[in-house]
Amino acid sequence: MEGEILKVLTVIRDFIWGLPLIIILVGTGIFLTIRLKGLQIRGLFYSLYLALIKRKEDDNQAGDISHFQALMTALAATVGTGNIVGVAVAIATGGPGALFWMWVTGLFGMATKYSEAVLAIKYREVDEFGTMSGGPMYYISKGLGWKWLGTLFAIFAAIAAFGIGNMVQSNSVAAGVQKTFGIPDWATGIILAALTGMVVLGGIKSIAKVTQVLVPFMIIVYVIGASVILILKFSLIPQIFGLIFKYAFTPTAATGGFLGATVMYTMSQGVSKGVFSNESGLGSAPIAAAAAKTPNPVKQALVSMTQTFIDTLVVCTMTGLVILISGLWTSDIQGAELTATAFHGIFPFGIGELIVTITLIFFAYSTILGWCYYGEKSIEYLFKERAVKIYRVIFVIFVAIGTILKLETVWRVSDIMNGLMAFPNLVALIGLSAVIARETNKYFYKKYS
Repeated sequence: MEGEILKVLTVIRDFIWGLPLIIILVGTGIFLTIRLKGLQIRGLFYSLYLALIKRKEDDNQAGDISHFQALMTALAATVGTGNIVGVAVAIATGGPGALFWMWVTGLFGMATKYSEAVLAIKYREVDEFGTMSGGPMYYISKGLGWKWLGTLFAIFAAIAAFGIGNMVQSNSVAAGVQKTFGIPDWATGIILAALTGMVVLGGIKSIAKVTQVLVPFMIIVYVIGASVILILKFSLIPQIFGLIFKYAFTPTAATGGFLGATVMYTMSQGVSKGVFSNESGLGSAPIAAAAAKTPNPVKQALVSMTQTFIDTLVVCTMTGLVILISGLWTSDIQGAELTATAFHGIFPFGIGELIVTITLIFFAYSTILGWCYYGEKSIEYLFKERAVKIYRVIFVIFVAIGTILKLETVWRVSDIMNGLMAFPNLVALIGLSAVIARETNKYFYKKYS
């Protein structure tokens, strides 16, 4: 019976995450890029300046957390197993060219992420706790006037939070810890649930205080580890970039354990795993953006835009280059093991595997923290503030449960819910694109007038 259910869920997942959704996701990014006149390119350095350097100016503005904390909370939920597992799967099945299509997804996804944040700030509300509530459910219901569609989004997001944002992550941590350190799954579950409870029970301000330290640390450690490999193998980098650009537009021949890939399959793997990693268009990140202290929707949106840049164009690129330089993409190794083995082949004494395992733990744990907040705000939208504290307790319990279960069914359901989140969100982004453009033009007119 369970096997039949899994087959049905797999068919549904493959249908939802098929070519139409990928076209709509990337197409929306292209549409918004044109409408915003390439803002993600011409405004990148200014957005990085706002995100990483100019932080203190808006501390007295309405909101719960700073620009930087909002960015780190969103990155906490986004920089996760997709940066290690997703990239490895994309390259192992789609070949080197998949990395190019991940870059394309990231580039256009920046415009999508920016637009989500503009709407999240513009249509946010103050709840009974005195904290900000915002995201697709609010800008769909208030901006488009389609409350039923906003409710659907909140339902999808609340369910996804327990899957991709909870049990899937804790299960990944338990597997990595057991393999590297020999710690039983149940022990990992208890520790991880306790660490999660200590943070999430305090709400967004508590989550933000942890993520603003944890996220930069884990990204820096991972990037430094990858950079050491790239420096040591610097002579191979031109050849690797040649492979990436060549096989982005021509079929990849079968080599070793690699079965070969058509251009269309390479493209679909790169785009789908890129979206899985940066979540641009899915509507999750604007929930965190809505909590930021800011006087203007555009200012926080520029900061939020850097999330996709950091996630896909920096962290995913590092993973992809290390895998390609190792030459292991043609082997039979898959998933996180491929990334870990690629690092292990360069660093002696198991240091490479240790770097990947530790960063995977941090990536997954931070994702749990970020998605707890996304789920909390979705539950609050559906059942009002009274349900929030109960939700937090249940969420923590499921962190422990996730470490000891086989999660094939949970994976399928969470993938389905994640994909379903995109549809109402993309409808809102297209339908409210005039609002996004107007807010953007107003901000830059005041800035330069």
